[in-house]
Amino acid sequence: MTARRSAAASGSRRGVRRGLAAAALVLGGLASAALLRPADPAALAEVAVVGRGTVEDTVTALGKIQPRAYVDVGAQVSGQLTRLHVTVGQMVREGDLLAEIDPALQQAKVEAGRAERARLTALLAEQRARADFAEAQLARQAALRRSGSGRGEAYDQARMEARIAAAQVEATQAQIRQTDSTLQADEAQLGYTRIYAPMSGTLIAVDARQGQTINSAYEAPVLMRIADLSAMTVWTQVSEADVTRLRDGMPLYFTTLGHPGRRWTARLQEILPAPPKPPASANGGSSATGGGGSANSVVLYTALFEIANDRGELRPDMTAQVFFVAAAAKDAVTVPVAALNPVAPPPAALTPSDEAAERHRVTLIGSGGAIETREVRVGVRDRFNAQILDGLAEGERIVVGWKTDDGRPPKIGFRL
Repeated sequence: MTARRSAAASGSRRGVRRGLAAAALVLGGLASAALLRPADPAALAEVAVVGRGTVEDTVTALGKIQPRAYVDVGAQVSGQLTRLHVTVGQMVREGDLLAEIDPALQQAKVEAGRAERARLTALLAEQRARADFAEAQLARQAALRRSGSGRGEAYDQARMEARIAAAQVEATQAQIRQTDSTLQADEAQLGYTRIYAPMSGTLIAVDARQGQTINSAYEAPVLMRIADLSAMTVWTQVSEADVTRLRDGMPLYFTTLGHPGRRWTARLQEILPAPPKPPASANGGSSATGGGGSANSVVLYTALFEIANDRGELRPDMTAQVFFVAAAAKDAVTVPVAALNPVAPPPAALTPSDEAAERHRVTLIGSGGAIETREVRVGVRDRFNAQILDGLAEGERIVVGWKTDDGRPPKIGFRL
């Protein structure tokens, strides 16, 4: 019994010693952490220096570069393309001969029309002679009737013959006019076998080949495209969320993949009132339901502007990254957007100068390491920087975030 009590007492003493050791370790860790924690709170701050630069509030969109003026040259007659006088990239002037189509069929129609007109002209001469003779006969019968020696039946017969002859003359004249009209159309068709340039420019596409058979019975085939590349139009697709921020005449700039670092500047000229028409479905109707498109589709509006291309650096179908400048501030005092904390002032506190600006609070670190809070007015801002209208000076240090206790920047997660 005594041995059992001694063993229990010994185990109790060992448990107490273990508890005291654990408590000592915890207290030691807390003391070490307290010793390692910086006494200066500014040491845990992620600091940025107030700078100076340009801030732009922009609307970004993608566009396609197209010639401002171009024309698709087609064939208005059918036949074999016997001669092709131009190649892709060639400069042409208005009126230059581009291609020739075999004129045999059209030439035959013209010859037949001319022969028919000649026949009708001869027939008209004959009928006019008969009409003159019939008029003379009628005049004689009228004279005999007035003298009382002529018969009434002979007078009626002569008058009928004169009217018939005059009607035949008129009918033949109408046939000649109809033949002239047909002949004029046939001669025009013959002229269409020689295709001339309708405008001056550069041949940017030639879709026909010499020896190819052209069929224009149902639709005029396009043989080539001529474009004036001295000025280009950028067709930009802007989402419905951003189109309300655009206005005619606003400044913009764009870049292309082929010219990294190069900016072209222009001004917005036009916003088309409706988005492009959706493509037709296989059954001939619109692919959109109810005429407005799918609920999940993105509605894009077309914004147009022109740009000079005297050096020919811009080419058709290039992709343009367009930036419409809604507002800009140059040589402005700027801070990172992450340093701003919005302030909602009471409506009565707003003045006319405050209505165009936003009020925020920022945390500063003074020269002695003291932390202070200051209210500022913010003007133009983009995704990363904001213009400070008043409240901060260039060179001051502001807090954009706080480090963790171990000195590392905090981990920020995003949830979509």
